[in-house]
Amino acid sequence: MYKTLRAFTAAALIALAAPALAQAPAPATQAPTKTAPAKPAAAHAPAADLLDINSASLEQLQALPGVGDVRAKAIIAGRPYKGKDELWQKKIVPKGVYNKIKNQIIAKQS
Repeated sequence: MYKTLRAFTAAALIALAAPALAQAPAPATQAPTKTAPAKPAAAHAPAADLLDINSASLEQLQALPGVGDVRAKAIIAGRPYKGKDELWQKKIVPKGVYNKIKNQIIAKQS
């Protein structure tokens, strides 16, 4: 009887202690160092790296993804632009192409 009572008591203590042990804080480790979050490469390019659609050459415009000879000539013919979003608002380039190039272009005012 004594062995049974002792085994029951031990099992009860383990059962009661299990939730407390499961929620115990993790042992202290070296604090993680803060690093700057990774940014997409083309998310916010500096203004110097942006192509001005109001002054870019035909070849520079053709280098943009989705912009070939016809679209580059249409961009040049539609100048000047007050904002880069006029490219798709005026239907010079489709919205999908605009979404590909919008982080690479700017419409500077003279």
